[in-house]
Amino acid sequence: MTEAILVLNAGSSSMKFSLFREGEAEPALHLQGQIEGIYTAPHFVARIAAGAVLDETRWAEGTRLGHDGAIAYLLEFLRAQLRDYHLIAVGHRVVHGGLEFSRPVRVDAQVLTKLEKFIPLAPLHQPHNLTPIRVIAAQAPDLPQIACFDTAFHRTQPPLAQAFALPGAITDRGVHRYGFHGLSYEYIAKTLPQYDPHAARGKVVVLHLGNGASMCAIGAGKSVASTMGFTAVEGLPMGTRCGALDPGVMLYFMDELKMDARAIEKLIYQQSGLLGVSGVSSDMRTLEASSEPGAKAAIDLYVYRIGRELGSLSAALGGLDAIVFTAGIGENSRLVREQVCRGAAWLGVELDAAANRANGPRISTSASRASAWVIPTNEELMIASHTRRALSPKQ
Repeated sequence: MTEAILVLNAGSSSMKFSLFREGEAEPALHLQGQIEGIYTAPHFVARIAAGAVLDETRWAEGTRLGHDGAIAYLLEFLRAQLRDYHLIAVGHRVVHGGLEFSRPVRVDAQVLTKLEKFIPLAPLHQPHNLTPIRVIAAQAPDLPQIACFDTAFHRTQPPLAQAFALPGAITDRGVHRYGFHGLSYEYIAKTLPQYDPHAARGKVVVLHLGNGASMCAIGAGKSVASTMGFTAVEGLPMGTRCGALDPGVMLYFMDELKMDARAIEKLIYQQSGLLGVSGVSSDMRTLEASSEPGAKAAIDLYVYRIGRELGSLSAALGGLDAIVFTAGIGENSRLVREQVCRGAAWLGVELDAAANRANGPRISTSASRASAWVIPTNEELMIASHTRRALSPKQ
């Protein structure tokens, strides 16, 4: 019987899953899928690694499957469909590990209690990341569960890069710059030597550009600085998140617009970014195809802010050897990559237009002083690999 690792990435209304086979040099993807709309109109789909649909189920509009029901359905599906596989562990993406967790950890009641204390630091993500852990612990208490943190990769940043200029009484409560998308950055740092060994040993800025977007300065494979800080709303404009905002704007919202905390939260997380600026969509593909002036304004602002952050992160590194585009927009938007690279000419990036149209992997010329790459990220494989190592007696 083949051993397998299940990887879960749970959100507020959906749950992505991947199943990896063990027994090879690294975990091998066997199938993946998701259950979305779990509180409204649940839709389950599973695909084999090659992409073909293995199974699909839809529930009636108004059905509240919930996280408990979604986990129960997924585990039953795996038992029924994969009789030759033995599930040995579940790896979870957990957004926040605070300052305490700098590496994956096997979850027990004590660890879960500690992770719950980070809910105020990531209220829109942490509760949903932890719910499947509780459900599985109740349904399969002997099944090992490993928490893998989006913040962990950034714990190598120097103390100054993690600090806010706030009184100690505030920072002592955990108000620091944490950084996120760490599992993606860790995967790129691990993979980059296959593409550019020189850059991997040097100074690299990775652009994780998706619906959530951030950038990270990596020196010799370790995080040096990042655009996201205390929360996953800071830094770049994103699909629906505003990115960096003058704190005084928050006071204006409260004093002049009479907005309370929940209204502000909805505005900065769900109604801003590409969607708010364009008035058209949060999807870069839709914006690139649109003739609306707002769509162009949103793209222009997005690229401008990337350029400013690229300069800042290059300064934190003390130079630049390479940039890497990854995630949905980074891997697929030729327009964004072209404009970013053109704007980074002062940093030594010289775009190869034909290579960019072909999606790389290298999209800079051979003469370019700083190379540019397109490298697909794989957070799920990173979680599976961490889960495998966490099961080792040496851990």
